[in-house]
Amino acid sequence: MLRRSAQLLRRHTSSAAARAAVRQEIASLEKASIAGGGIDRIEAQHAKGKLTARERLDVLLDTASFREIDALASHRCDDFGLESDKAPPGDGVVAGFGTVHGRPVCVFSQDFTVFGGSLGEAHAAKIVKVMERALHCRCPIIGLSDSGGARIQEGVLSLAGYADVFQRNVDASGIVPQLSLVLGPCAGGAVYSPAMTDFLYMSRQAYMFVTGPDVVKAVTNEVVSRNDLGGADVHCSKSGVAHGAFDDDLAALKATRTLLGYLPQSYDGENPDVLPYDDPDRKDAALNTIIPDDPNTSYDMREVVKRVVDGHSLLLFSEDYAPNIITAFARLNGRVIGVVANDPRHLAGCLDADASTKAARFVRFCDAFQIPLCTFVDVPGFLPGVAQEHGGIIRHGAKLLFAYAEASVPKLTVITRKAYGGAYDVMSSKHLRGDANYAWPSSEIAVMGAAGAAEILHRGVSDEDRAVKAEEYASRFANPLLAAKRGFVDAVLEPSETRPRLIADLEVLRHKERPNLPRKHSCGPL
Repeated sequence: MLRRSAQLLRRHTSSAAARAAVRQEIASLEKASIAGGGIDRIEAQHAKGKLTARERLDVLLDTASFREIDALASHRCDDFGLESDKAPPGDGVVAGFGTVHGRPVCVFSQDFTVFGGSLGEAHAAKIVKVMERALHCRCPIIGLSDSGGARIQEGVLSLAGYADVFQRNVDASGIVPQLSLVLGPCAGGAVYSPAMTDFLYMSRQAYMFVTGPDVVKAVTNEVVSRNDLGGADVHCSKSGVAHGAFDDDLAALKATRTLLGYLPQSYDGENPDVLPYDDPDRKDAALNTIIPDDPNTSYDMREVVKRVVDGHSLLLFSEDYAPNIITAFARLNGRVIGVVANDPRHLAGCLDADASTKAARFVRFCDAFQIPLCTFVDVPGFLPGVAQEHGGIIRHGAKLLFAYAEASVPKLTVITRKAYGGAYDVMSSKHLRGDANYAWPSSEIAVMGAAGAAEILHRGVSDEDRAVKAEEYASRFANPLLAAKRGFVDAVLEPSETRPRLIADLEVLRHKERPNLPRKHSCGPL
């Protein structure tokens, strides 16, 4: 009996020691995972003006809300100098979930201090897992990119990992909001995951390109720097890939928190409306005089929008890309809306290829996530020119037309001045199932401007007679009366009456149901 008791005691002691050893190993691995690539690489990251992967999550998420998953995951590769038994825990990406403004989000943050943030099999599996959790839990996905690209040592496993992430991007599209922050290198195939997400912000320490400067020089003999090829300002003003450029990580992360305040958790979730804080009956008298008497004089459409929506609620995107059209979120009586507006300060507010694509993508996002659309129209037509025609203005313009026609959310439209030609139809007209369409007394709804119409209708007459005919055309068509008589606008409003009217419309349309015809999916002009 004593001998058996001694054996049991030794076995228990051995088992307890084993458990203690396991706990000690886990603690050691967790400590190594938190340390990332070590103090030297962290200092190098800071020297570049960048935060570490974990510091970024501390800024993005509510205090103490982050819960990590797969902190101990590591690669299993033993090729080209990698040793699986010495693999750093975490494998170069921090993944998990937390809250922003008290609402759940799923996140991953690539760690440049570990393998340069390169993506391998285990790294990709962590991202895939957190994306799938976002789909199951119906919450936004936020990815923070800072990576040297595919992990070459893992070969096709790295490529497979990218494809797995891409597939989840597609699976999540239109179900939960997807946000990307590119805060460091993002090159090669790595660019396509952020490009497929709904909103993409970049810091000015970051760059994105499919092929880098060395490859460009070898193939085309062009010499270009990383920033000039794919820096934040390039993608916010020329390519349209990014929606906002920020001086540093901190600014980009804070902007992301602001953006999330306008987004629902999922397509079937409630919009994050707030209690009304601005008088719904406010009538801003300045709107009655904001449109210049000269129809060829520009004005700031952003100022018009600001005076209609709730105070300090306008959140603009892609301001430097296709600035002739404005895309933004705002609030009306506390409710989130998407705003699309022509800006006559740029190209007179004409629609060109870039503006059409920019607006179409925004309209489709708002429609996917049940965000009502409010469109402010001052458009003299599509931009003419050989470059536009050869650049596909027909195809790109059709994208915007298709997006508005397909959208089934509440659609409110205000024509402030010009609405000419096919662009009138495209900009959320009554004919595209607009719910509430209004015109200001200053509006001109016609096939074209009076001078152009007179040129075509009265060829061969003197300049004096043509000017008279132009005046006749203007008096008949350069106003909203004919459209109002036909019911193509629901009312001609004094500009100061716009805000109360739109708020009333939104309330009536709160439970609008007008589904599209059943099909697998539409075949828009991509």
